[in-house]
Amino acid sequence: FIKGGKATLVAQNEKINRIQSIHYHMRGLTTGIVDKIYEVNDVYESWVDPETYLPIKSIRAVKEQNYRFYDEIIYDHFNDSLYSLKSGHLKVPDQVNDLISVFFYIRQNHYFESLLNGVVVQIPVYHGDELFIMELKYLGIETIETKIGLKECYVVSPKVPKGKLFKSSDDLKIYITKDTNRLPIYAEFGLLLGSLKCELNSYKINGINQMTDQ
Repeated sequence: FIKGGKATLVAQNEKINRIQSIHYHMRGLTTGIVDKIYEVNDVYESWVDPETYLPIKSIRAVKEQNYRFYDEIIYDHFNDSLYSLKSGHLKVPDQVNDLISVFFYIRQNHYFESLLNGVVVQIPVYHGDELFIMELKYLGIETIETKIGLKECYVVSPKVPKGKLFKSSDDLKIYITKDTNRLPIYAEFGLLLGSLKCELNSYKINGINQMTDQ
């Protein structure tokens, strides 16, 4: 199984249009032989409300070989709508998320308890100029090596659109720490040409490091 790439995710407090938010920034790159065959340099950003964890704004900037895609989304949860640079104004379901915010959103509410009880959770997600319903299921508990040492983690499998790189629509695992923080600290994507591993590098709220051993 080829290690096809790496990704880093950083989270921090930030104001957007004078509104307090949490800013998630993820960058994914192909590496090694996979980079020679299919070069990828993707950036995903999401600004979320620190109380609801619903997105305020998101950006997707994709560079995959000769393919380019850029879109900015502004979310209006009060009116269940959004504005996309690509598609203009759209009506969307209640509590719509983007592809980054959804993994922080599920850990904050009843969805997570439902997952642990074996319920397949469905959440609307707007991604790549398309709306889809993400299905998440709980796989169990694993202990993995992280930047803050060995951590017991809940393993969640989200079903996402296959796209051009994913091996299958459900070949993705998210590892959420089994502690009071419930941080999505690690992810592994099965790609057509190998695997992409993503680690949470930094998570600071009000200047306080949230990546601690609890």
